[in-house]
Amino acid sequence: MEIPTDETAVRRNTGTVSRRGFAAVAAVTPGAEWSVHPRRAPAPRYTDLKMRLHRRLLDTLNLSVIDRMPPAEFRREIGEIVRELLADEAAPLNLSERTRLVDDILDELLGLGPLEPLLKDATVADILVNTHRHVFVERDGRLEPAPVRFKDDRHLLRIIDKIVSGAGRRIDEAQPMVDARLADGSRVNAIIPPLAVDGPLLSIRKFAPVRIDMDRLVALGTLPSSCATLLAALVRCRRNVVISGGAGSGKTTLLNAMSAFIDPRQRIVTIEDAAELQLQQVHVARLETRPPNIEGRGEVTQRDLLRNALRMRPDRIIVGEVRGGEAFDMLQAMNTGHEGSMTTVHANSCRDALFRIEQMLGMAGLDLPERTMRGQIASALHVVVQLERMSDGRRRLVSLSEVTGLEGEVVTMHEIFRFHRRAVAADGTIEGECLPTGLRPTFMAEIEARGIGLPPDLFDPGHSVRPLG
Repeated sequence: MEIPTDETAVRRNTGTVSRRGFAAVAAVTPGAEWSVHPRRAPAPRYTDLKMRLHRRLLDTLNLSVIDRMPPAEFRREIGEIVRELLADEAAPLNLSERTRLVDDILDELLGLGPLEPLLKDATVADILVNTHRHVFVERDGRLEPAPVRFKDDRHLLRIIDKIVSGAGRRIDEAQPMVDARLADGSRVNAIIPPLAVDGPLLSIRKFAPVRIDMDRLVALGTLPSSCATLLAALVRCRRNVVISGGAGSGKTTLLNAMSAFIDPRQRIVTIEDAAELQLQQVHVARLETRPPNIEGRGEVTQRDLLRNALRMRPDRIIVGEVRGGEAFDMLQAMNTGHEGSMTTVHANSCRDALFRIEQMLGMAGLDLPERTMRGQIASALHVVVQLERMSDGRRRLVSLSEVTGLEGEVVTMHEIFRFHRRAVAADGTIEGECLPTGLRPTFMAEIEARGIGLPPDLFDPGHSVRPLG
């Protein structure tokens, strides 16, 4: 059958429609029985109405012309069709509810259904879908239930498949886990049955459209201005830095902020599992790992990329996160002329970060004595920064320590800044401040030799800093 090409063919044209990959409308709009108030639970009758209209709409649309129509015109055409379809329904919807109904159907057709309002909400940092029944979001560091839901697991699976197929990946029983990225850079992880016992699980770490710089972190209370000044000096004088912390503690955000102080004349190579770094320099080569295909072939690991990066003439190497044998190659790069490299690691303290890196060296498949591994760590790393997401949801720098060398079998460290917790306010906010410990770091000689000026009282315990509480 010939497919009409004129733009008005999106109107009623039964027989030219394909249902390829389009999900039936889901129970996503919160409301009372017919209301769509965002604070209330989804309404079954409203959900059933949307499902019927969505299916009827797919039977009347010519999907081949959707991509060729301007969004505004397509929305207008869909609105008219939905109004015509609503005339056949005994549905007491007011104007705002009809408008919301059109928006929901458009989200199903062109977007990610129930997730679209959350993806557009700038206050949402993470979206966590626990089967089709429960959706949670993170706002200001705290989790809260979201007033959206999917109709059933099949609907959630359709949305997951739409995400991963758009990223050139696949997910099925043979490959039930996948990491992917949305078009805006947001990181996605999905896992489906049989590995997910109760139903499909989906996690989205949203990509910040505006990069958070060091001044913004100071204003948010993540770290005091004195720490920001020191971190900027460490980057400029090419000290090797490890940023440590738990999941969601702000490691990548701080790494992005610190990278702004790298000399734009230097060549930077970034290596990540999922590209999240937002470096502003021009001379940046971005590398990303690749998982194995369905036949178990074609995998490219961070270690493979690190080895290749050494042949790309980098001045600095930035690894988004080390979690395995690539730690050995990272330390080798730091020890062989790539000063000023940076990475992140999951750990609960600066000391734990060194223990974790030592364990990762053992995963490299090399039978190295403990003293040799610790010697590599002590000579390669200069500073470890510890971040923590506290019980009030705020992310803070809680420790900044210098790696000073190896004494016997122990890697020695000096803590330069430490967070002091004073009290907990009535609203749960933790009051405290990050203060100098009074120790003057040994890397100050290198900072001064490079002509980088720092306040003379920066490491004075009485130095005035901005409170974080």
